[in-house]
Amino acid sequence: MSWRTRVTELLNIKYPIIQGGLAHLAYSDLAAAVSNAGGLGQVTAMSLESPDALREEIRKVKKMTDQPFGVNFAIGQHGRPFSHYLDVAIEEEVPVISMTGGNPAPIFEQLKGVNVKKLVLVAAKRQAVKAEELGADAVMVVGQEGGGHLGRDDIGTFVLTPQVVDAVSIPVIASGGIGDGRGLMAALSLGAEGIEMGTRFIATKECIHASDVYKNRLVEGSENDTVVIKKTIGAPARVISNSWTGKILAIEEKNGGYEQLKDLISGKANKKYIYEGKEEEGFAWAGQVMGLIKDVPTVQELFYRMIADGESIRKKWTM
Repeated sequence: MSWRTRVTELLNIKYPIIQGGLAHLAYSDLAAAVSNAGGLGQVTAMSLESPDALREEIRKVKKMTDQPFGVNFAIGQHGRPFSHYLDVAIEEEVPVISMTGGNPAPIFEQLKGVNVKKLVLVAAKRQAVKAEELGADAVMVVGQEGGGHLGRDDIGTFVLTPQVVDAVSIPVIASGGIGDGRGLMAALSLGAEGIEMGTRFIATKECIHASDVYKNRLVEGSENDTVVIKKTIGAPARVISNSWTGKILAIEEKNGGYEQLKDLISGKANKKYIYEGKEEEGFAWAGQVMGLIKDVPTVQELFYRMIADGESIRKKWTM
């Protein structure tokens, strides 16, 4: 079965599967594993302490794979300049740059004349249209089921994806609630030409920075075990529900602002959970797809299953 789409052709990958940016987790081991399996792996830039650290991570990926990979820029979420990090990605001739959160226009400006594929994560049709106007080569569309930062409108992937497909001429990549071959085929049926997965890739062997506690929680939990925090400060994000997120929501219920929330929603609190496995001393990003996660395979095993399931579904359609 051919898996060729405009996304696979654009990115020069075998399967239309992209690994999300995954703050503090998307580093060389995971990125290389995804690219070696036939998808597009990514390194998260703004979670690294310096541009030199990004350069080192990029070079590690190059030693581990000869396949295309990307660098993700989570702009607007970390509150620090990204231009020097982007300089490194350009100098290292990274083939794909993706942008999530914030206004991507400055990145497009810096990338003028650079031979790189540009992907933008959006959570609304209007954002997708704007991304195309700026020069995006493809848009990744995240619905409300997704983990991490979401759109301000409560629109799910099944409704948002075809809306965006109808609104833009560039390829659309669906994200949010996708974790197996069924989700892949559903996305293609909606008109998307690829998928992005975040939470599902955390629960893999090669996501070495994620603690076993975090991975086991993704396996054991259900779709009802997530909540959306930070709505009151205009940056809604889906996380695993625990006592820590209960404190966050209690403050939000009383219309508490950023100053009251900042310690609870900090990167330090995030790392307490995801790195150290201290569940009640921090928070962890996760989408509702955790209800579909039943194990922690290697990335290659995950790809084998997804592609096999996708091919089985395709055969049923043609019977």
